[in-house]
Amino acid sequence: MVKVFKFGGASVKNADGVRNLVEIMRLNPDNKILIVVSAMGKTTNALEKLCLAYFRHQEDIHQLLDEIKGFHNEIIRDLFGDRAQPLYDEIANTFIEIDWMLEDEPHSNFDFNYDQIVSVGELISSKIVGAYLKHCDVKTQWIDARSYIHTDNTYREGKIDWIKTRSSIQELSGQLNEQCLITQGFIGGTSENFTTTLGREGSDYTAAVFASCLNAESVTIWKDVPGVLNSDPKLFSNAKKFDELPYSEALEMAYYGASIIHPNTIKPLQVAGIPLFVKPFLSPKEHGTRIDQKAKLNTEISTIIIKKDQVLLTVSSNELSFMNEETISLILKSLSDAQIKLNMMQLSALNLSICFNNDEIKFKRLTENLPAEFKYRYNTGLDLLTVRHYKRAELAELTSGRIVLLEQFSRNTAQLILK
Repeated sequence: MVKVFKFGGASVKNADGVRNLVEIMRLNPDNKILIVVSAMGKTTNALEKLCLAYFRHQEDIHQLLDEIKGFHNEIIRDLFGDRAQPLYDEIANTFIEIDWMLEDEPHSNFDFNYDQIVSVGELISSKIVGAYLKHCDVKTQWIDARSYIHTDNTYREGKIDWIKTRSSIQELSGQLNEQCLITQGFIGGTSENFTTTLGREGSDYTAAVFASCLNAESVTIWKDVPGVLNSDPKLFSNAKKFDELPYSEALEMAYYGASIIHPNTIKPLQVAGIPLFVKPFLSPKEHGTRIDQKAKLNTEISTIIIKKDQVLLTVSSNELSFMNEETISLILKSLSDAQIKLNMMQLSALNLSICFNNDEIKFKRLTENLPAEFKYRYNTGLDLLTVRHYKRAELAELTSGRIVLLEQFSRNTAQLILK
């Protein structure tokens, strides 16, 4: 049976991380393994900054690119020394794709520019890791995810053509009998051979897609934490680990913004009945967290999720009209056209208030396309607090000293927008 291993950016952020990845592979010598890797460290953030600078015609774009090149070349030197001259050339040739773009005027569609530039991070990462696996005598073949994950032309949110994707991925079964395969998370390809991305942090989703199409035994996401925690350990020193979670709860957590799993990851695994393990990268023999249909949920442990840099937008009619179904549909269409995903929504007689991640390009697109009969006001720099299986005393402690701009409660979930 095939196993799919996904290694995130924090796991391959430096040469030591790549070496540790090899040790994990050596603990699994008898398995057929497909490896999915993210961009190294904070490379995606750096490439996003470069893309925005390019779109704005800033003068520092070549300096930004040189910094990204230097970061990766340093990792190569640490791993190989002077023996890696062919890899240096291969990586340089991959960066040329960006160099060529920067010489031309940016495409009018920012999202198109984004996908062609930011996707290079995964291509570089997978080539470095693949070369080092071979260097360490782990039989490995590099494959281009864009030839297997087929999407439409929705840039930054590529929609997968499952029939075509499944057919392509199933052709890999024979290769996995002979060697490990390594590919890129986060990216796909269109029928016109342009690159698309699957949404921020989409490498988890990539792993689930490959696993589903290969009818894999399991997916393991290797993280810099012990497993799925009930809160961010950087913000809460008493964060607790879940030993197991049912698919449904993991899906809820991902939907509300738990950074441990991409929201689209769970569904294809649930349909195929494939368990997902989240395990600590530096302690690979530990149990971590198991996510499957049989797992039981401990509702005594609240899950605390904080999404920062939120926008609270309140939309109303210029004519003080009620927020009826027709009016709401016009607003929601504007959000959909701007590719903005709602994190929270609340309706009153005259207003529709919505909360979403701050994205300068998408927000500008929304405000320009909102029908003229609406007016709006907004706040930025807010926090969205979501607590699953909340206790009132716990909420009071979490919001102490903060201004609550909006709150919403259901049986199991509390959401509060905080200033």
